[in-house]
Amino acid sequence: MDMKACGLLVALGFVASCLAERDCTVSNFPVMQNFDRYRYTGTWYAMAKKDPEGLFLLDNIVAKFTVDDYGRMLATAKGRVVIFGGFQLCADMVGIFTDTDDPAKFVMQYRGLLAYLENGQDPHWVVDTDYDTYALHYSCRRLNDDGTCADSYSFVFSRDPNGLTPEAQRIVRKRQKELCLDREYRMVVHNGYCEENKYE
Repeated sequence: MDMKACGLLVALGFVASCLAERDCTVSNFPVMQNFDRYRYTGTWYAMAKKDPEGLFLLDNIVAKFTVDDYGRMLATAKGRVVIFGGFQLCADMVGIFTDTDDPAKFVMQYRGLLAYLENGQDPHWVVDTDYDTYALHYSCRRLNDDGTCADSYSFVFSRDPNGLTPEAQRIVRKRQKELCLDREYRMVVHNGYCEENKYE
């Protein structure tokens, strides 16, 4: 066996070893420690997203989180959607978060404010945030038999509509790998569409 073939086998073995060591079991994914919902309130701009099956918010996504008088976290989200084979509009969603034993893990009940928009209930985890710069959210809608995720989605949020700092980007990339979702995100455009095309 020549040296090139040996080198290739070594490289493939290293990659296989790294993949084998990665734990993609959803229940083992780390989330934000000591999550503070009050510090989290305010406006967040989606910078990137990993799409699940059927998620329709495409771009220009802005989310606003609040805490009501009962301490319950709430959210509204706005974004561009495409419906009925190509008709575009800007639509609103609302979400109500039910607490679990982990302060960073919620069950989110959501609905669109227009009848044809998607409604449902998903796990909603705050994986990481510094409250002032970035946030990473994760949801697994359906598990495989081995505990890995069969249908997930994730958002990278920024307080700044112009994007994340290089330092925040490095942190987010590391956490995306921990979710086994590295290279599965797409950028979210913010071009003012929802400011110019609000539905009636």
